[in-house]
Amino acid sequence: MAIATLIVLFLVFLVIGVPVALAMGLTSMVVAFLLDIPMSVLAQRMVAGVNSFPLLAIPFFILAGEIMNAGGISQRLIKLSDVVIGRFRGGLGMVNVSSSMLFGGISGSALADTSSTGSVMIPMMKKKGYDADYSVAVTVTSATQGIVIPPSHNMIIYALAAGGGLSISSLFLGGIIPGILLGLGLMVTAYLIAVKRNYPAEKPSSFTEFLAALKGSIPGLMTGVIIIGGIMTGIFTVTESAAIAVVYAFIVSFVFNKEVPLSMIVPVLRRTFKTLALVLFLIATSSGFAWLLALLRVPSLISENLLSLTSNPILITLIIIFILLLLGMILDVAPIILITTPILLPIATSIGMDPIHYGIVMMICMAIGLVTPPVGGALFIGSAIAKIPIEGAVKALLPFYISMIAILMLVAFVPHLTLYIPSIFE
Repeated sequence: MAIATLIVLFLVFLVIGVPVALAMGLTSMVVAFLLDIPMSVLAQRMVAGVNSFPLLAIPFFILAGEIMNAGGISQRLIKLSDVVIGRFRGGLGMVNVSSSMLFGGISGSALADTSSTGSVMIPMMKKKGYDADYSVAVTVTSATQGIVIPPSHNMIIYALAAGGGLSISSLFLGGIIPGILLGLGLMVTAYLIAVKRNYPAEKPSSFTEFLAALKGSIPGLMTGVIIIGGIMTGIFTVTESAAIAVVYAFIVSFVFNKEVPLSMIVPVLRRTFKTLALVLFLIATSSGFAWLLALLRVPSLISENLLSLTSNPILITLIIIFILLLLGMILDVAPIILITTPILLPIATSIGMDPIHYGIVMMICMAIGLVTPPVGGALFIGSAIAKIPIEGAVKALLPFYISMIAILMLVAFVPHLTLYIPSIFE
């Protein structure tokens, strides 16, 4: 009865439009009352969910991304990509992907990437003769690289949801090769469509222009080098690298570039605190929700039933991927990670999947979910920037869906792609 109440009530709240975090909190309170669990115990579980040192990295990474975005770093990265690959047929599409790959390694957020890069690239592409649906499709799919390419605050959430024993550094390192593969797959797709639609090529840039673009983008690129290089060499922990990234981003954006007034730090902090409040409230309520799931043995029941259907690792992996992709269509990334990790991770490890490998597979599934209706956050932002309905962009997204799913399957069934770099630095 308690399990049915927990699941049904949560779904009812979602259907009537209650925010996910609030839905989990209210559902947990009702079920705790039915089980005669004191509210103080539930509150303690919620507080314990956010009382974690690794969580400090999330506000630092969010703040660093907001500062770099306000400082015009994304525009400089777009310029660098443009002078390197803009000369090819449909070059702006590939510029879009490559700049998102670079900025994703700084902001760690797909939605931030969609907002910053999309606000520049989509109007530019439309002005150059690219169709609006193609512009949106390239922008939103390439922006999802921010989930997979480190630093990704969703990886930190996954590490905590997995019980806190996973190395966030290993997760970051594990996302490098899959993230690059995802970017390359999207670039090939963008190029093939551009050739088919006969999109223009940009004028080749001179070596002098290349040097100028490189000089302007080096300070921004160094943010990623500081974060990943510090983690790989063991100089910084993930949390320390995030804090250093904030200081460096501030210096680059407000001191070195001298294009942004210091007063802009106020709206930057306001956006950061707003995002952080939502993230921490979600983590707190999901911690209580997950504790009740464990108390009611829901993860073990699901695991036993799924493993009773088949013991084939390939089929189980495909079932897990299908569940994640399906949930990605209707829920945001963080709730899926927090709710499903305690349930699906034990199943994945029971068939021999490494937790780091499973985490990266989950991140790619979440990336696909961000561009899949009806709740694709990146898709909504991209369509709003281009001023076209979501339905108008979905058809153009189909080839990109195929590319992303192909990369997902490659990463899912070739674990070495994920585990190679972490194994070097263990």
